[in-house]
Amino acid sequence: MSTPPTAEVTERSQASRVSRTALAWVHDHRDSFRLPDDVLAPDADVNRTLKPLGELAQLSFSIRERSEPGSVRHGHASELLGLAWDQTRQGALFLDLLRGEPFATYPLEIYAAFAAAGLRHPGFEELAATVRRTRGWERVEQEPNRRLGVLNSERRVGFPQHGEPSAALARTWLGGLPEPWTFERTAGYGLTHVVFHLTDWGNAPRLMPAELGGYLATWLPAWLDTCLEAEQWDLGCELLAVAGSIPDASSYRGLADTVEAAWARIADVQDAAGGIPENGAGRPHEPPRDFAYCYHSTLMAAFAATLADVRLAAVQEDVA
Repeated sequence: MSTPPTAEVTERSQASRVSRTALAWVHDHRDSFRLPDDVLAPDADVNRTLKPLGELAQLSFSIRERSEPGSVRHGHASELLGLAWDQTRQGALFLDLLRGEPFATYPLEIYAAFAAAGLRHPGFEELAATVRRTRGWERVEQEPNRRLGVLNSERRVGFPQHGEPSAALARTWLGGLPEPWTFERTAGYGLTHVVFHLTDWGNAPRLMPAELGGYLATWLPAWLDTCLEAEQWDLGCELLAVAGSIPDASSYRGLADTVEAAWARIADVQDAAGGIPENGAGRPHEPPRDFAYCYHSTLMAAFAATLADVRLAAVQEDVA
């Protein structure tokens, strides 16, 4: 991997500081991502066990890919990715999950992040390849943005995709280039994940269609301001990750002031340890910072700020 530009040595932006402090919070709370012994029980809540672990794996991998080897950020991200892999028993957990729920897509979706990082389990991939050849797999009913995610997961693992990403994109809210005033919370989370799946979680912005990139560059400032005004910090961080994934450099430069102002607002709600609430008032009237209330927004902030850090460094190199 070629080393990306980095602003890590000198924290020249609000994003630089948020990236460092948010990732430090995640690293300090890493034991909270560990899976319970009964993770495979029929009544286990996937949203409180495997979902956080999968998010940790994906975003840690993306942060590692966009960080300078040997840096604290790269080291933290690598350690967190290794912890997540160990929690899956080096992938054996996915085989157990697939045997229990052969037509559930989430085992493949979570596993794909590890596979992209070079962490693989041959037994899981062999069974998954068999399941994928069924008509049942091809016809699993999903929301369009989730279907796009499954297609990207198949690509990452090395399986033939069972549909055309362009067709899945066309069926999403964002793919229709909708009237910007129809944006609301559900659409917001849908569009951010469409962008994540299209750009391989910020690692390949070039894969975003140019028309989509232009549309996002035009309307992100208004949507971002709306979310931050409503104290929707988690969605705000996701939109900032979208900004960091826009492929056109000139479009990103046009967003630079908006992005930096947004990071100043995010930094202002961080607690002393670096945690960021999902929503609501931050400092000085912050609610209790329990793990479930903070982990996703803080992890997403670390990811989005890393993308912003790299883009800012690239912009400054272009100017120089």
